[in-house]
Amino acid sequence: MKNNLTIENLKVFTYDEPKDMGKAAADFVEKKLQIAINDKGFANLILATGASQFPFLEELKKKDIGWQKITVFHLDEYKDISDSHPASFRKYLKERILDEVKPKKIFFLNGDADDIEKEMEIYSNELRNHPIDVACIGIGENGHIAFNDPPVADFNDPKLVKVVDLDEDCRKQQLGEGWFPTLEDVPKQALSLTITAILNCETISCVVPDERKAKAVYNTLNSEISTDCPATILRTHKDTKLFLDKGSASLL
Repeated sequence: MKNNLTIENLKVFTYDEPKDMGKAAADFVEKKLQIAINDKGFANLILATGASQFPFLEELKKKDIGWQKITVFHLDEYKDISDSHPASFRKYLKERILDEVKPKKIFFLNGDADDIEKEMEIYSNELRNHPIDVACIGIGENGHIAFNDPPVADFNDPKLVKVVDLDEDCRKQQLGEGWFPTLEDVPKQALSLTITAILNCETISCVVPDERKAKAVYNTLNSEISTDCPATILRTHKDTKLFLDKGSASLL
């Protein structure tokens, strides 16, 4: 069963089970990628990480998509951790989907690069050279998109990638999802695509399961559009779909 809702530009779909939510999001992303490939011969995709993306990525990698025509970027990475660290988002994406589907090209944000400024400049240039057809994102418990937490979110950010300070709520979420043994182990900074970079994408698929996200989802749809809840800006984007399960939709 699914329920549909539209808030301003944002189309919202709710499913009973996370698996159904993941499948619906994967169907949507597959369709959009296929349109881009049919139009141009290739597609550019951004993938998110975190526990919330498991059901979606499981379904996406089953799809018969022309991965050899797709260039993949990712949303964010902790500063100063290697790609072999258990919490690395590069490691997460390689193990959960990319090693299996083998895209045409992958651009990783290297959070442990020797020269972080140069790393961000290179990544920003690649984003400009590869306009994104589909961004697959989530919403954090504090309403963040990528690592744009309320204190650092900027709806008119002049940058495409930046170093951000992670607020305590965000760091507690990373701890709660089991990525780190203690709060002290959670990095205090990360490299993140900005809200400008996300809004530049042609299509946004936002997958948000789990009851612990219910307050963030409620605020995304009902609060004033402001950086107090960065995800509210998704209501202004021309082609965004929000996929929920009954837990994350429980306050709607």
